[in-house]
Amino acid sequence: MFSDNKKPRTMNEIGAQPNRISKHTKIKGDIISEADFRIDGKLDGNVKTTGKVVIGKDGYIHGKVECVNADIEGSFNGELLVSDLLSLKSSAVIEGTVSVSKLAVEPGATFNASCTMKGKGGAASSSSSFKSTVGSTANEPAKAS
Repeated sequence: MFSDNKKPRTMNEIGAQPNRISKHTKIKGDIISEADFRIDGKLDGNVKTTGKVVIGKDGYIHGKVECVNADIEGSFNGELLVSDLLSLKSSAVIEGTVSVSKLAVEPGATFNASCTMKGKGGAASSSSSFKSTVGSTANEPAKAS
């Protein structure tokens, strides 16, 4: 069957395919995956992945998200646990609690969250509550309240 004696490739050998929840889709429930996720629709539930989560401009998640990296353009309400980089685009609206290693916030993003930043090894380096809308015309840092 295979002239060069190679086995067929499994999903782990070729890399998991990214998952996508499209704009006009609503899901209620929990998702566990090793692949990346892009949400352009609505999700009421939890996401746990060893990959990256992207919430598109029209996307919304209400629940708990655990991932390595996240890019958010849309809305999130709940608990967000990002082991590496959380990137908030200018259209992002975040509410709830956030735990990250690194945080990047574009001007215009709304970040109404209690945020804990963890350094290397998972040790918390600081804990602050932020209630801030980063204005696109002001170049001031977000202020803790």
